[in-house]
Amino acid sequence: MSNQPLTMSRRHVLGDLNTRCEPAENVPVYLNGTDGEMLGYVDESLGKYADAFTFHIADDLCKKLAAGHFTYSFDYDFAEGNQTAAAPAKRRIRLNSITLVMRKGYE
Repeated sequence: MSNQPLTMSRRHVLGDLNTRCEPAENVPVYLNGTDGEMLGYVDESLGKYADAFTFHIADDLCKKLAAGHFTYSFDYDFAEGNQTAAAPAKRRIRLNSITLVMRKGYE
C-alpha cells in the first residue's frame, strides 16, 4: 500500500476552528476513533503561508477523503494551557489528533 499525500485547504478541514488552530506538525490521523490503528499523519509541509494540510495516508483512503466520504472529528487542547484570559470560544487550540468519520451511506 503506497502513501501518496493529499493536500486540502485548512479551512475545508477545520471549518470554524481554522482561525484558532496553531500550525500542525505530524498530527496523527485515525479512522472512526482514536482507539484503533493510526492511519497516518497530517502536517503543513507546504509552508506556513500555504494554508493547507497534507494528509500522509494510504492511497485508497486519500481517494475516499478527496471524494467527501468522511467528516472530521478533532481532539485538541487549548494552546495557552490553563490560562483563562480569553473566552473558550476564542482561545487558540493545538490539535492532538484528527479522526476521519465515515459518512452514512458511504460505508
